[in-house]
Order: sequence, then structure tokens, then C-alpha cells
Amino acid sequence: MDVSIIIVNYNTKNITLQTISSVYEKTKDIDFELIVVDNASTDGSTETIESQFPNVKLLKSNENLGFGRANNKGIEVAKGRNIFFLNPDTILQNNATKILSEYLDNNEKVGACGGNLLHDDLTPAPSLKMILPSIRWELNDLTSNYLLKILYGKYYYYNTSTKPKNVGYICGADLMVKKSVIEEVGAFDPDFFMYYEETDLCRRIHKAGYKVMSVPSARIIHLEGKSLSSSESKIKMLSESRRTYLKKAYKPAKIKLLNAIYTISANIKYLIAYCTKNEKGKIYWSLIKKYSK
Repeated sequence: MDVSIIIVNYNTKNITLQTISSVYEKTKDIDFELIVVDNASTDGSTETIESQFPNVKLLKSNENLGFGRANNKGIEVAKGRNIFFLNPDTILQNNATKILSEYLDNNEKVGACGGNLLHDDLTPAPSLKMILPSIRWELNDLTSNYLLKILYGKYYYYNTSTKPKNVGYICGADLMVKKSVIEEVGAFDPDFFMYYEETDLCRRIHKAGYKVMSVPSARIIHLEGKSLSSSESKIKMLSESRRTYLKKAYKPAKIKLLNAIYTISANIKYLIAYCTKNEKGKIYWSLIKKYSK
């Protein structure tokens, strides 16, 4: 089999059904299977998926495993040569599955790839990061992405060219990885419940000597909200995952330096929000400061 597409669902019945429909509509001329891992949803997701899409391989968890661990359950039963991790809030705009799979098959030194993500109005959405978390990453954040804009342009998070591009990591919303590479470097690290798990996987893929590529001809709508979220639970989880990532990637001395820059950045941005009476910004950056300690 060419591709195993894995979708993790947690109480997102309607948009997951939309994603499944787009997969069957757009995926042509390739042998694939669709695996949905349900994280103990209570919105009738499993019953509806079984009724409307009997060909979907549905795995039911008794608990919410989070993103990475749920995907790992899908990997365990996947038969595809390539594994396509697809978010439940995505809509394929073309035959992205075949485009990405053929790219992996034709490029021996590439371990993973992904396409261009679009907002629902078809404007560029965050699809990639050119660098992995590092001192450059923190300095870029300190300057509100000014450094990356200088190096890569206004859409530094999107492949504006017509050619594949070597990147730091691909957004987990549409990440395809060779199964042989997963067997070599390991699947998603279970220490991450949500956030940074795709960053960590791409880090290990790079470390093993493979490239991670953005393939712009594959186009997918990502329905994730455009606005800055100040959900305390989300920010807490994001901060915890950041700390976990740094512990796995760097030695203590470098982590201290990265955290120092991160803290300075958060304090400056909170001060700017305070002075400009940006209430949402104040809430967001106060929570970042709270959970970065």
C-alpha cells in the first residue's frame, strides 16, 4: 500500500467528517487507507463515522491520548509505505496525498514532507518553520519575526515558490513521513501530549541525516483559527511542551540561555501590550510569563 492517512479526532465530528470527505474526493490514482483514531469523543463521532464511512479503519481509545500518542496508535496498524498525518480541521484542495507520496518515493534523502496550508479564504496559513527551536528562533521571536521576514520574506511560514524547499519542520496538520524513517528514528514522543511533537519528530529526522521538505504543489485548507488564542489551558500545555522539547534537544547551559531570551521577549511584549492598552495581548503575555517559569 502506498499511503496510510491518519486522522486524530476528539469531539470534532463535523469537521472530521468534512476532512474525510475531502480525502475521498481528492485522492486519486494511489493506493491508500484512512485510519481515524478517536480520543474518547462524546459527541457521537465514532457512530457517525462508522455509519457514513464504513471503509475507514476506526480505532477507539478509552481516554484522550493527545495528538502524538493517538497518531502512534494509528502507526501501529498502518500498512502504507508512507504515513500521512492529517489534522481533522483540514480540507484537501487537490490530490495532495499522491503529490506528497510520490515526492517521498522519488527522493531517497527526504524523510518527511508537507504541503502548503491555506486559510479558508485561500490566503497563506502557517505551514512550516525554516528553523528549529534555537537561539536564532528565540531572537526572531524577540523581534516579532523580523529576522525571518528579512531572510525569507513576508510569508516566512509558507512556501511562496513553485519548488520544494528544505525546512526546519512541517506543521503537524499535514505531515507525511516515510514509514521506514519512522521505524528508524521512532514515532511521536509520548512525552508530548500536544504541541511540539511534530517539531521534535522533524528534529530527529534531520539528526538521522534526512531532509524535511515543503512541497508547495500540495495544497490544503487549514481551518484553525487565525487569531491569537489566550486560552489558559492551551498556553499552559504549549509552555510545558516547549520545556519538554528543550530538555530533549539541548544541554542545561543552552536551555538557560534560550529561556533567558524567551523571558525577555515575553516581558517586552507584555509591556507593549500594557502601554497600548491591548487587553488581549496583556492576558496572553501574562499567561506566557506565568507558565514559562
